[in-house]
Amino acid sequence: MNTAHPNIERRDPSMVMRLSRLGSLHQCRLSFMRQLTRRMAAEQWEFSRPVFDIDDKGVGHAVYSVQGPDHTYSLVAFAHDLPPDQRSDRVIAEAWDATFALFDGVPTADDIERLSQNVPLQEAGRVSESELSLSRANRSVRLWAHVVDRLAAGQQPDLEQIYKVGYLMRTTAVYGSGKFGAADRETIADRPETNGPFQAEMLSVYLTRVFVRDLVQHMAAAKGGAQTAQLNPQIARWLGIGNSTGLGMAPFIVNHPILFNNWIMVREEAIARVRSLQTASDAEAAHFREVFERSKLSISWWQSEHPIQIEKLAALTADLHAISAYLGQTDLSENRPWDRLILWSQTALGEEGQELLGSLILEPYGDLVDGLSSCMADSNSSAHVIDGVMPVDTVRDLIHTSFGWALDLDWDAHEHCARAWYVSEEKLEPRLGERFDEPIADYEQPLAPARDAALAYKALADWSGDALIADFLLRHPEHRHTVRRAQMSRVAPYGEIRDNTIGADVLPIDMLRAKLSFFGATHFDPRSDRWVRICMYAGAPYPEELTTESADLWVYPELAR
Repeated sequence: MNTAHPNIERRDPSMVMRLSRLGSLHQCRLSFMRQLTRRMAAEQWEFSRPVFDIDDKGVGHAVYSVQGPDHTYSLVAFAHDLPPDQRSDRVIAEAWDATFALFDGVPTADDIERLSQNVPLQEAGRVSESELSLSRANRSVRLWAHVVDRLAAGQQPDLEQIYKVGYLMRTTAVYGSGKFGAADRETIADRPETNGPFQAEMLSVYLTRVFVRDLVQHMAAAKGGAQTAQLNPQIARWLGIGNSTGLGMAPFIVNHPILFNNWIMVREEAIARVRSLQTASDAEAAHFREVFERSKLSISWWQSEHPIQIEKLAALTADLHAISAYLGQTDLSENRPWDRLILWSQTALGEEGQELLGSLILEPYGDLVDGLSSCMADSNSSAHVIDGVMPVDTVRDLIHTSFGWALDLDWDAHEHCARAWYVSEEKLEPRLGERFDEPIADYEQPLAPARDAALAYKALADWSGDALIADFLLRHPEHRHTVRRAQMSRVAPYGEIRDNTIGADVLPIDMLRAKLSFFGATHFDPRSDRWVRICMYAGAPYPEELTTESADLWVYPELAR
């Protein structure tokens, strides 16, 4: 295999960490869902369904277990008969079509009974350290009814409707890492299969998809009896799991600068490695061209009614035409073909097209980049400890590196501090309000690192550069979090968003998409500037289809031959 000459550097954080670019990221080989399906196939995880106790009304419970090399995990699913007037994607909902817990091991009858009293209540209930995640989902009502009716009549559902919606159920939350009594991250962080970010949650969603397929088949059989058709596996494969995600996810990437840095830096390192290749083999070039064509098909299914996304999709479509024209007249074999492609994209394409290419050039080079996934977790707890003997001058330099763009802004001007992040009393969820129209300033959360960095930099101006930062913090403890973040930047150059998170024009959906792209989500459909619908695992093989051959490129639909 070609080896990379590591003289193409990672892209500069000042370019990568702008919100508009973060809001244009696409899934790639390093996405968490694809990491999981590759592992499950390579290690030959064994799946079973020990319990499926669902009545003709679609009410009951089921258990789906998966055995890896060292541990077993089980999704405990509860199906409910939800009245239509109670179906809501909002976090304040109190009832759902289905609720779930990912159990560490195989649950006993007593475990299932305990979970049945708590999991359907979600936030109002409590789970234990035996549970790794808690989640819930609602039906996509029209598609659900269409699939049930078609199968019950002995027919297959309409593929166009499948492509248009993409899922039969969508989750409205997948909680893990200690929420509501579930096991802390540390409980499973040392296990190979759950060491990577969000692997337990990705497993929960994967098993949820299997349950949803089985449930819709069960409901069709309850309606159609002996004439009921079995859902065609080729059609079932394009039924993913939807997700509705709101502001609760946005603060995560601000509050976890080292973790988010690791995700971005690994992707940037992977791109730099591929760009550094001097040549590409015929097979590698052909692989890239095929994946590009398959991605075009996937993007053709991507629909949105939101004005911002409609505009971005139009730009992306134009970018696809430009890429096709470039590839039609370009030799991808020699003279650093991938670097030439990326450099061309930086002037010829918009950010959507640039970031799509950044993901696609990784596809032929799993041997070169997949190992980087082991660097995506945050195990650097020492980086959170403030170094009190660091000179003031060094701290000033660190702040300037990450936030130089913000230091001269007038932070008293309304347009620069128009918004404020706070936590709602009702659901304890993050919210973004209008600072000058709502009485929320007293409840503001520290989610404006740029403003806080400017304030700390100003406070440091009169201090001697040789002074210890500990002395400064004794006088100004309100700047501890900024100093901590500045020192973290030494190991996390991609840890800070290079945009204003409280400005009048901030789009939280950019933060949501950045995180969800690393999950492996596709078909982002903003419903406002504050929440988005996505699809997960569309195209992925079900357990009985999972092999090393099918475990990776499932995200790209196969082309008609």
